[in-house]
Amino acid sequence: MPQSSSGSGLSILLLQMVAIGAVFYFLILRPSGQARKKHAELLTKLKKGDEVMTSGGIIGKVRDIKEVETDGLKESRITVESGTSTVVVERSRIIRIGSNPPVSGPPVS
Repeated sequence: MPQSSSGSGLSILLLQMVAIGAVFYFLILRPSGQARKKHAELLTKLKKGDEVMTSGGIIGKVRDIKEVETDGLKESRITVESGTSTVVVERSRIIRIGSNPPVSGPPVS
């Protein structure tokens, strides 16, 4: 008898671990993957003249898009014109294009 109770206790523990893993996947991993995919899709549609917001909070219009190779890696650099200044940022630092809300995080007012 003692062996059957320890076997059922182990199966309950295993079932609980699988349930915790499933909850972790559906509440944390899957939504963040979908947000990453949506952000990448948003960045592929970026073009000159678009109004953008950077992760640093700079709002401006895209003046130029360049592909630059540094240390064997290709990067996209975006020149953003904001007021009287221009800033060069990496493409991945753009969080909003036009009046669309940011992909991740709370909406910006």
